[in-house]
Amino acid sequence: MSEPSVNTSAPDRGPGVVIATRDRAEKLAGTLRRLTALPERPRIVVVDNASSDGTRAMVTRRFPQVQLVPLHTNRGALARNDGVRAVGTEYVAFSDDDSWWEPGALAAAGELLVRQPRIGLLAARTLVGPDGAAAEDPLNAVLAASPLRPPPGPGPGPGPGPDRGAAGVGAGGLPGPPVLGFLGCAAVVRREAFLAVGGYHPVLFFGAEETLLAYDLTAAGWLCCYAPAVTARHRPADVPRPHRKALTRRNATLTAWLRRPLPVALRRTGELALAAPGDPVARRALGGLLPRLPAALCHRRRLPPAVEADVRRLEQRRPEAPPEGRRTSVGAGP
Repeated sequence: MSEPSVNTSAPDRGPGVVIATRDRAEKLAGTLRRLTALPERPRIVVVDNASSDGTRAMVTRRFPQVQLVPLHTNRGALARNDGVRAVGTEYVAFSDDDSWWEPGALAAAGELLVRQPRIGLLAARTLVGPDGAAAEDPLNAVLAASPLRPPPGPGPGPGPGPDRGAAGVGAGGLPGPPVLGFLGCAAVVRREAFLAVGGYHPVLFFGAEETLLAYDLTAAGWLCCYAPAVTARHRPADVPRPHRKALTRRNATLTAWLRRPLPVALRRTGELALAAPGDPVARRALGGLLPRLPAALCHRRRLPPAVEADVRRLEQRRPEAPPEGRRTSVGAGP
């Protein structure tokens, strides 16, 4: 497969939206109708993960203003990396083929990122369900209650911007508390930061991949913040996905091997091994973990002590729902 093209021109100050999709043409069409009607007129890139249902023809025929990046193999969440390289805008919002952004949300996100150069990622407020009956995603309350605080210093950007007058900006000029997790279809990233840390990690491929990205951005000095003034909409299909829990548990354990202290990684692996004989989800997760473990060890890089301390703080606060256990919905998986 040839590498997707990389936009090397000067970044566009306007918003960009990247969608990774696979075999959900009709869902995608509905999302693109909403995104192309946004007042911000975002540049939209659809990365197709080797669909076989006519997705590419649909995008080309019905949405000629949308850039299509066709992949010959399913790259899972890594398709988002290809989209970010292609889109060429300073900040990039992620959607799935069943999610979109409220009018004005992308403009608000752009304002926050311009005013706060330390922020590398905004985790949006997410509303779930159909128009007229949308409800708060439970993750909103979890993110809003984050006990984390920003570290001192300017971070990797050119220094903190002014904190007066920006919509949705709270104490210290930040839109909300720092977080170490987010929903993949409801995040806006600074393209520079995302590419600098490598984007989504190839070892994980798909499933609970957001936590590792949040770890890596934070370790590199960027802030990941909850931004309740930026609203995404999500209408997931009510279709069972029996392999999702196993993927989530596999990748939570791989994330521990990639970034956490050795005792944490060993404990997570031991828990899977002990549960596997009587738990088909744990058994599938362990079976998926073992072939990927050598690559995880090759890419292993411990988190800085301050970031590891924040991870432990979150685990102590929510021991039954660690951030890496959060489900995602990117239309890129099996």
